[in-house]
Amino acid sequence: MDAKRELNTREGQTRQTQMMKDEHIAAAEQAIVYMKSHLEEEITSEQLAAHVGYSPYHFTRIFKSVTGISPRHYLSALRMESGKSALLKEPSLLVKVLLSIGFRSAGSFNTRFKQQVGVPPRAFRIRSEALTAYMNQFEHRELSLPVPGKEAAPQITCRIEAPASFRGLIFVGLFPHPIPDQRPVAGTALAGGKRTCVFADVPSGTYYALAAGIPWSLRPKDYFVLDRAIRGKYPSAIEVNDRTELGIAIQLRNPLPYDPPIVVSLPQLLFEKKKESNTAK
Repeated sequence: MDAKRELNTREGQTRQTQMMKDEHIAAAEQAIVYMKSHLEEEITSEQLAAHVGYSPYHFTRIFKSVTGISPRHYLSALRMESGKSALLKEPSLLVKVLLSIGFRSAGSFNTRFKQQVGVPPRAFRIRSEALTAYMNQFEHRELSLPVPGKEAAPQITCRIEAPASFRGLIFVGLFPHPIPDQRPVAGTALAGGKRTCVFADVPSGTYYALAAGIPWSLRPKDYFVLDRAIRGKYPSAIEVNDRTELGIAIQLRNPLPYDPPIVVSLPQLLFEKKKESNTAK
């Protein structure tokens, strides 16, 4: 009887834990929907907490536990994602774009956009079609990117598990935060069925291994606004020191409603990395 009672207790605790997790996910998703509907406004954590029925402190904790980042960080990423989408639709209406996502000055928008996306807004919209064509050439042409310091430690080998039906480019990188909203400290792209990459001579620090798969497309938006791209991450932060030799696996899956946006311009990163490798030859 004691064993049965203990089993029932454990099952009850498991159900309770899952219910709490589901409740937290629902609260985070509700807050994200609110953010998306009010990007042009000043939004505070206190507002979001009140909207979902939690104290500000508790809300911030559960939001970060679900998404990996703070509400403020998430909101900033949403604004940049919306800005990218708007620039592709209405490239000549920069002032309208920045006002629609909560910015009041072109200077602050340009600075933040360049920090998070990797290029200024003007360059982003001008290069989008050329970079789309650049990406698509690798559907029928080998993509070869050398590994800097291939034999040097520290070294991380990453294996990507993607759906068998996937056809496109897979981007993998080591980022300072669990969201790709800046250039990675190390990154690469895989095509043609390749599923393994090596990062060598990685600087010491704490990183998050993130990956995204972008299917081949003729529409620029599909390469720059990645809300539908499959994605995955290594489940924990990676501590790198001068002796690190690690093998990890990342499984790509469909996006979830609370996944942080993929903000950095992956086509731009590929273009720059390929250009560097050609220069080094």
